Amino acid sequence: MTLIQSFGAAQTVTGSCHLLQTKHGPNILIDCGMFQGRTPYHSSDPFGFDPKEVDILLISHAHLDHVGRIPKLVKEGFNGKIVATRATLELAEVVLLDSAKIAEEDYRTALKKALRRGEEDSVRKPIYTLDDARAVFDLTIQYAQYNDIIKLTQNVTATFRNAGHILGSSTIQIDFQEKEQVKTIVFSGDLGNQTDTAMPAPEAVKKANALYIESTYGDRDHRSLDESDDEFKSVIKNTLINQGNVIIPSFAIERTQEILILLKQMYYNDELPNCKVFLDSPMAIKATKIYDQHHKDLNKDARELFDKDGSVFDFPYLQYTEKGADSMLINDIESGCIIIAGSGMCSGGRILHHMKHRLWNPRNSLLFVGYQAVGTLGRILVDGAEEIRIYHEKIKVRANIHMINGFSAHADQSDLLHWMSEFKTLDKVFLVHGEPDKQAIFKQAIQQKLHKTVHIVEHAEEIWV
Repeated sequence: MTLIQSFGAAQTVTGSCHLLQTKHGPNILIDCGMFQGRTPYHSSDPFGFDPKEVDILLISHAHLDHVGRIPKLVKEGFNGKIVATRATLELAEVVLLDSAKIAEEDYRTALKKALRRGEEDSVRKPIYTLDDARAVFDLTIQYAQYNDIIKLTQNVTATFRNAGHILGSSTIQIDFQEKEQVKTIVFSGDLGNQTDTAMPAPEAVKKANALYIESTYGDRDHRSLDESDDEFKSVIKNTLINQGNVIIPSFAIERTQEILILLKQMYYNDELPNCKVFLDSPMAIKATKIYDQHHKDLNKDARELFDKDGSVFDFPYLQYTEKGADSMLINDIESGCIIIAGSGMCSGGRILHHMKHRLWNPRNSLLFVGYQAVGTLGRILVDGAEEIRIYHEKIKVRANIHMINGFSAHADQSDLLHWMSEFKTLDKVFLVHGEPDKQAIFKQAIQQKLHKTVHIVEHAEEIWV
């Protein structure tokens, strides 16, 4: 028998971390992500297992909630092998170094304020440093190729397949032999949509004794991508024609690349008015270059853009602004520009400077293309705030606020059910990476439409397969 325990993303959406212990084989960890938002758990909490006893780490993809605690894992004793696609490891390096840098900066700022109050002992140190993040990539790394069978030990193999979520994302199939029987456990990671601007549809998996599947949007279907694309184009064209500017808070990985593809397609289709497009995020610039290098893993439309001129994303209107000084120069442009900057929920970063300089102008548009969590500045603006404060300055909100809900890198309920229906053998389904109310709806849908046995996994619950 094999024991599986989930020490993250169990009845929560973040912190993915699943430990698989075979009877005579290695201890395998699938993902080791950061807890984000409102959860009962904190990323600084103990793992619930000894990192020194983990032999192999398999990574499904490079989002922070799947890789964000790996430096902590290494810091606390993990010294085994890491297996992931090359694109995932390249993006993970960008993500982890950025995360560590921000954590160190926040700590120094908080400590400085606490010292003035005489309360320095109250400041929590970062869970890891830049040096800890760099140490991850000094370990033994094996790059997975999609659909190749990787021999982890004599009796255990792993197969990575394209999950269609972000570049390098994978579903992970683990096969192991117990006596005369081969058992198969599949971890979906995060699954993409059947239709996406940049990524192909998730590859099918044919068999599993146990499937651990994400359930982020297991309760609903997304708005159609075509409708979202049309709304996006309408906002861009109307704002530029009216001599305004478009400000787009965007997440550095996947959402930014989708937006750049849409703008480039508009350019080649003569739908994009003459303008300047600024990608004003060092992290997004690095991620975009990695996407370009791995263009063969993207979908047909993205590959056709690459074949047209040697880049999926570059076109004459686009400028990359890596340096802070170049970012500040954008403020001198009165009209006719599109500014894509982080963070996606307006919680920090360069987007705040652009909002400070442009939110007061009714000719401009603030265009949200991703989920805005409760309590974030982005959500406050989407909910209709008439004024906000940025860097202690009151800003009147006169710009047009637009929220496009159809862009999502996650499969919706119909997509999840479709992907599961392609299994020829599927014994039992385990729901992870979702909120309890949504998981309950998804469980019922699976039972009614696919007639499978479904279990909602609890934190650290012992499940024997």
